[in-house]
Amino acid sequence: MLKSVFVPIHRAGWPFIAIFAAIAVGMAWVWPPLGWIGAILTLWCICFFRDPPRVTPLRDGLIISPADGVVQLIDRAAPPPELDMGEEPRNRVCVFMNVFNVHVNRVPIDGTIAATHYRPGKFFNASLDKASEFNERQSLRLTTVEGRDIAFVQIAGLVARRIRCDVAAGQLVKAGERFGLIRFGSRVDVYLPDGVEPLVVLGQRTLAAETVLADLGGTEPARTGEIR
Repeated sequence: MLKSVFVPIHRAGWPFIAIFAAIAVGMAWVWPPLGWIGAILTLWCICFFRDPPRVTPLRDGLIISPADGVVQLIDRAAPPPELDMGEEPRNRVCVFMNVFNVHVNRVPIDGTIAATHYRPGKFFNASLDKASEFNERQSLRLTTVEGRDIAFVQIAGLVARRIRCDVAAGQLVKAGERFGLIRFGSRVDVYLPDGVEPLVVLGQRTLAAETVLADLGGTEPARTGEIR
């Protein structure tokens, strides 16, 4: 019970929590009722930077969601050109994170980080399709043990102003490991290898490091779903 309430906080969040708390104290000093507003905002900041442990499926070939949120878009698109993965469209799954989701991002599959590239850009609403092309982004290319390439891209949103990426080219990573976060509201796109179909549907909620997005060895066709 206590573990479900007192979840760990990502180390990158503590400076922001301290700033929010200091502002709350200042607001309370100016006018006590304002202090309650500041306290609520501080609690939200703590909630934003929570970093709960997750249980990651370990079967070879599973591609796991890198982000908490909602599957906002499934389509075919070419990976970011800076990753040198060609111009052929691939199946793409876009997970949108609102300001109440956990924003710590996780590695989708075991492998080696083959390339990373940061590109500054604009700050359109991350739920819009054009955000993947024009917004600030951090692109990563991962090569699995079998030699298959996957791209995943952190995209800043309307109020996001900082993408954090803690992995570098040449680094070995495992599915479910933390690799970065985005402040405050954003999305992560995953570009699947050729011939791999998504195992999630539009509107489905995902948990980073737990929800299976696709299976490299699967033969199941693209899934459909409905609200019930």
